[in-house]
Amino acid sequence: MTTSYVLFGSNKGNKAEIFDRACGYINERCGMITAVSSSYETEPWGFDSDKWFLNRLVVLETSLLPDGLMHELLAIEKQLGRVRGHNVNRYVSRPIDLDILYYGEAVLHEETLTLPHPRLHLRRFALLPMCEVAPDFEHPVLHRTQTELLAECPDQSMVKCLKN
Repeated sequence: MTTSYVLFGSNKGNKAEIFDRACGYINERCGMITAVSSSYETEPWGFDSDKWFLNRLVVLETSLLPDGLMHELLAIEKQLGRVRGHNVNRYVSRPIDLDILYYGEAVLHEETLTLPHPRLHLRRFALLPMCEVAPDFEHPVLHRTQTELLAECPDQSMVKCLKN
């Protein structure tokens, strides 16, 4: 079993219900969720939208390999209403986004998956929930803890913790 950290994001639809359904599917198909962060309300990152995001992080124990886990997460996104356009590098509003931030201490550079997540250290909305559930977890490439990455993060976007 490998400990993975998966970030949820949504700015369309009933976000809390979508997250609950995503957790159910992940538990059924990917492994066992062992911890869940608080929810965070965050302004859109990388594009303009009047709809703010809800983000949450889950800690997942999985026996799936990284590409198998990514395949299942993409299938869950689709099942929950996510439609990916032709330009996958453009940020848009969406009902669900499931990102693997870390897969254990794996470092992977493939066409469809990079681990750790390549922009994690640039995003407060990812670092804050990571600091909540695993503040001392060390980034296997940057060799900084989550707390250190957050202190060094250049992102100044608004992120508000919502106590669950």
